[in-house]
Amino acid sequence: MRAKYGKSTSVRQDRRWFLMQRLLLCARARLRDLTKWLGQAAVGALTIGILRSARYFDPIKTANLFGRIAHLIGPMMREQKIGRANLTAAFPEKSPAEIEAILAGVWDNLGRVGAEFAHLDHIWEYDPARPGDSRIEIDQRSYELFTQLRFDGKPALIFAGHLANWELPALAAVAHGLDAAILYRRPNIASADRIIQDMRTVKMGTLIPAGRDAPLKLAEALKNGQHVGMLVDQYLTNGVEVIFFGRKTRANPMLARLLRQIECPIHGVRIIRLPGHRFRAELSEEVQPVRDAAGQIDIKGTMQAVTSVIEGWIREYPDQWLWLHRRWR
Repeated sequence: MRAKYGKSTSVRQDRRWFLMQRLLLCARARLRDLTKWLGQAAVGALTIGILRSARYFDPIKTANLFGRIAHLIGPMMREQKIGRANLTAAFPEKSPAEIEAILAGVWDNLGRVGAEFAHLDHIWEYDPARPGDSRIEIDQRSYELFTQLRFDGKPALIFAGHLANWELPALAAVAHGLDAAILYRRPNIASADRIIQDMRTVKMGTLIPAGRDAPLKLAEALKNGQHVGMLVDQYLTNGVEVIFFGRKTRANPMLARLLRQIECPIHGVRIIRLPGHRFRAELSEEVQPVRDAAGQIDIKGTMQAVTSVIEGWIREYPDQWLWLHRRWR
């Protein structure tokens, strides 16, 4: 009887201990979730406050200020280490001083993008009659290609990368009468997402958030004759393998898969930041897709062709690309 009693007591103690552990783990999880929510709410409120406040100030002075702030704060963030490692791997021939100079430009550009975002509704200033006095510069060939896209009656796939101000290509489409559907990624913070989406919808055409139904919506846009635009220079875990700056990485195959469904021209668009708070917009010649032996669109080969175009752009202006995310894993 004693043995049974002692065993029963031990079982009850074990159960109590187990329940206490479960309660402790649940309490920790709830505290962690609450802390995360509070942190996101604070960041969201700060983002909203900064964007709304920035709209009341001169956009050029604000861009200069944000650029200086990012230049000062950026090197203290963990992304500095990521950016340095990325640049060292991509440009082994460059000295440490050259790498640091590029990184400084990256932070300056990122700060300016943040300031310019608050003025999206009026940042695109281009007058074909007086291009020299416009904030935006478009070379003649790009303008001809753009006009062709607008009036040829065909849909098209247009890709871009995180160069200079990567929000501007979507503004260009609407400003010049191009019917466009833009794929975009929502911020993780709901409150920040709302104000950012409100700002983007002013002059950015049809916005399609990234998600499970995005490919269907983009395919539908192409079928309706729209021009579909997307950023294609970030790492995707389940993407197709491509070579970028001599190293293997993974690219989002969505563009090539859409092309398999609806064959249409592919063009790249990039924005280049110029001195004097100006930009140059360039539209590439048609990028030819790669086909397999059966004549079908080769997904991997086509994404490699697109990735190679973006790499060429970055090599020209390395300080204007976003080196701060992990492009190689």
